[in-house]
Amino acid sequence: MEETIFTKIVKGEIPCYKVAENDKFLAFLDISPVAKGHTLVITKIQNDYIFDLEDELLAEMSVFSKKVAKAIRQVVPCKRIGVAVIGLDVPHNHIHLVPINGGGDLDFTGPRVQLSKDEFAALAADISGKIEL
Repeated sequence: MEETIFTKIVKGEIPCYKVAENDKFLAFLDISPVAKGHTLVITKIQNDYIFDLEDELLAEMSVFSKKVAKAIRQVVPCKRIGVAVIGLDVPHNHIHLVPINGGGDLDFTGPRVQLSKDEFAALAADISGKIEL
């Protein structure tokens, strides 16, 4: 299987705005966000479909995502952190964590938020600073 862009991010071959990381997972800001704070959580192992993960790893990914979501919510004003697992654009399992204020805010077909490199870096640092792994 050819390496995905996410595997290249894990290896450090492609930069990202890292929010959190441990030995199994990496969370980083989506560079084409649906909302400010939109974060992707991925496994460090390349696997196309999230529901093909071993139960234990999927459970750990959910707990890791929960910690990231709580930090996002402390930094980005919103009612909730929406969760989406779509997995069609990149064949590497990932969870979208998106700050939302209503059900329509999880529209991946609409316009995307534009942030500067400095805004992305500051946002990633702010969220990272709130995470308790």
